[in-house]
Amino acid sequence: MTRWRNELNTTLSNGKRAPLQQLPLRLHHHAFTTDDHEANRRFYEDVLGIPLTAMFIEKEFIQGEWVELGHAFYSLQDGSALAFFNFADQNKQRVWKAREQSIFIHVSLLVEANTQKELKERIDAAGLESFVLEHGFCTSLYVKDPNGLLVEFTVDHPDAAAIAVEMAERAHRDLQQWVAGDRTPNNRWRPEVSGADAA
Repeated sequence: MTRWRNELNTTLSNGKRAPLQQLPLRLHHHAFTTDDHEANRRFYEDVLGIPLTAMFIEKEFIQGEWVELGHAFYSLQDGSALAFFNFADQNKQRVWKAREQSIFIHVSLLVEANTQKELKERIDAAGLESFVLEHGFCTSLYVKDPNGLLVEFTVDHPDAAAIAVEMAERAHRDLQQWVAGDRTPNNRWRPEVSGADAA
């Protein structure tokens, strides 16, 4: 980490700080692994209603040998996808499979409020556990998939566009506040923060 940070500081000191002329267009896909493609399909397609739109059966030359894999894609509205690998060689599946992480390692998908409500109903009907967190700038429904991946379905605050403008304007100052050790909350849209301010 120290070497990476030193190299980055050297790069920035040479004046290479301008943003890309064109930012990446959108997320292409988020990749994870699955031990069972069919169980995974039942969760995403049958329970959540997110369609399977591609299943690539391939041989890739990886680390000096040919690897047989199945690569499934579940499409989102903007054309991006949730993608899952499974490997024919069970030893490779064991070694390369994703490990279950804390709740802070997850994928978040933007949805409308009525979609979030429908998802909660579908999850409940399937007998699966979920939970909701109010972040202030958004409200999120969380559910864990069969692979241990936590999936978040997020509804933005009604003033999300204005919030984004405000936070972008102060983003570097807020980052330096944190780096300097100042932990004063700045998310005034969270109920507990706005309530404390009112008090």
